[in-house]
Amino acid sequence: MVGDKKYMSMIVQPIFVSVVYLFLYLPIIVMVLFSFNKSANPMKWGGFSLQWYTQMWNIPEMVAALKTSLIVAAASTLLSLIIGVCFVVAHKWWKSEVLFSFFYVNILLPDIVLAIGVLSIFTFSHIPLGYGSLIVGHTLIGLGFVIPIIRARFVELDPYLTEASLDLGATYFQTFRRVLIPLLMPSLVAAGLLAFTLSLDDFLIAFFCAGPKVQTLSVYVYSMVKAGVDPTINAISAVLLGVSGILILVLLSLNVIDQVLSQE
Repeated sequence: MVGDKKYMSMIVQPIFVSVVYLFLYLPIIVMVLFSFNKSANPMKWGGFSLQWYTQMWNIPEMVAALKTSLIVAAASTLLSLIIGVCFVVAHKWWKSEVLFSFFYVNILLPDIVLAIGVLSIFTFSHIPLGYGSLIVGHTLIGLGFVIPIIRARFVELDPYLTEASLDLGATYFQTFRRVLIPLLMPSLVAAGLLAFTLSLDDFLIAFFCAGPKVQTLSVYVYSMVKAGVDPTINAISAVLLGVSGILILVLLSLNVIDQVLSQE
């Protein structure tokens, strides 16, 4: 009887897990598959073709939206890293754990709440919407992930390394630049890749805070979907999926390397 239950669990569990994964990834598989569909009809397979990948680069609005997304993502990632490192290092003198709890709340807070809150601040302060508002909004999103990652690495550092640098005559800035930053570099790269991916993928902040003259790629894709299903959307989504997948693989590789180095 026990053997039968064990045999059934060995069969049922893999089937159940496979069904769950299929439910999660089947829409993505279908989207990537139909991005190579030669037919313009999304309900009919017309053969293998790369025409939609070629055509999407011939759309000026799409290229401009992609450039906007890359500029905003790069700027917000850089600001998130600078502010995050300064905040984590300054915490060494503040010694208050309450401040970090606010950033964990930022992770749990729905994006639409954060987007409406940021938009309310810009509206109340009479700040025009555009690149600046987008970068500020995406920086707020990035800080909620960047600071916990950098802090997790910072608390593991040996304080004797920075003390030895200061005892040997280095200034605080030299210690920060030549000792602390290299030690934090794995977490900085990992946090930067995560913040860049989140900014590139964000829709709600871009939708609420971009303004009428600035359009990110996510907002552009949303406007295309409202007009109807265009096969170019599948190609754009597949490219974004590929970029995000590469960044995630790099992030996982850096985490593995960091763990190996920390064990040594």
